[in-house]
Amino acid sequence: MMLKDNFAAVGPFETLRQVSEIGYHAVEISQIPMTAENVAELQRARTELGMDIAALSAPLTGMPGMPGESLTSDFDKIVDDAKALGSTMVRMGMLPFDAMASLDKVLEFADNSNEMAARLREQGIGLYYHNHHIEFAKYDGRYLLDIIADRAPLMGLEVDVHWVQRGGLDPVKTLAKYDERVAMVHLKDYRIGQIPAEAFGLLAQGDFPGFMSAFTGVVQFAEVGEGNLDFTAIIEQSLAIGAQYLLVEQDEQYGRTPLECLQTSYDNLVALGYAHLF
Repeated sequence: MMLKDNFAAVGPFETLRQVSEIGYHAVEISQIPMTAENVAELQRARTELGMDIAALSAPLTGMPGMPGESLTSDFDKIVDDAKALGSTMVRMGMLPFDAMASLDKVLEFADNSNEMAARLREQGIGLYYHNHHIEFAKYDGRYLLDIIADRAPLMGLEVDVHWVQRGGLDPVKTLAKYDERVAMVHLKDYRIGQIPAEAFGLLAQGDFPGFMSAFTGVVQFAEVGEGNLDFTAIIEQSLAIGAQYLLVEQDEQYGRTPLECLQTSYDNLVALGYAHLF
């Protein structure tokens, strides 16, 4: 996802060549048009670079403002792409927007997802759900993610540690809680940035709401090791529960390039003693 502009500019193979040069040898494909040309370049990256295509991404159904294939409308195409790229996992990146409206909508989504997981299993492919912070809202005292997980037992999880933290929970305890349901973990740091200088100008002008917007907007995505999360504990717990992939991701880069951010995350992970995981 964070490399989609690179994919558009220079193509999948060249982008993944640069990623491989940093030291990464597995990627998750998300928000990339799965055209025949892109699939062919991804196949080339597997063959020539040894790049492991860990998972493909697709929503259960089409989502407003997010064009692309869906499991409901393009099941056979997605399965064919996964098999062509040696991927045994498909992940859904978020709860559908309309499902956020009510618990009944969430339950309907979970039921349909469980049915889709069963269909994919017949093809040797697992279905996984990626969390944000919205899944830690409570309904009758239960987290939404627990409700989804219980209602769709055939669907695995991809835990994003930044969004767990933003949802107010401990990433390490959350990983332990879901244990073997977790096949993929998003390594993404959680940083509190500095209030920008222009915000103090707003304050001086009497624009208190403008200042408070900046004050509450200091939560940032960050390179692994550049924020406040304990990644040694997170990685050790991820390994203990048998997660297959630990995937570095950063939703926003704040003026840096994605490749620069990936380099920083790589360097920090190596400094923590995890060079052997790449």
